[in-house]
Amino acid sequence: MTTLGLSTYKTVTEEDVKFWFKAASVSKFPSNGGACIKYKNKQIAIFNFTREGTWYACQNLCPHKMEMVLSRGMIGEENMEAKVACPLHKNNFSLKTGKHLNGDLEAIATYPVKVKDGFVYVGFSE
Repeated sequence: MTTLGLSTYKTVTEEDVKFWFKAASVSKFPSNGGACIKYKNKQIAIFNFTREGTWYACQNLCPHKMEMVLSRGMIGEENMEAKVACPLHKNNFSLKTGKHLNGDLEAIATYPVKVKDGFVYVGFSE
């Protein structure tokens, strides 16, 4: 079994997008929660933050214990910034920038999301 490291994931901005991956129907994602999709060899957590009316995507891999769990994390806000809390050890990461908000762990990769015609798309640079 091959373990994917943090180097597999790289933040993508709107300007970097070369391909929009059609992830799933909007109905497949829980309100104010997340679900995981697979794109190539990456697991991507997608969050439907209905309280904000915004969608977010980030790597599913938590850098603390290298577990694929972020899609199961709780989402909320800290200092007016959307965040996800790892369900295992409650490390908080910004869903906008990927920054670790309550310590000094490496940032997580984030990805642009768009919704079109009832489907969720995630932007990738490769």
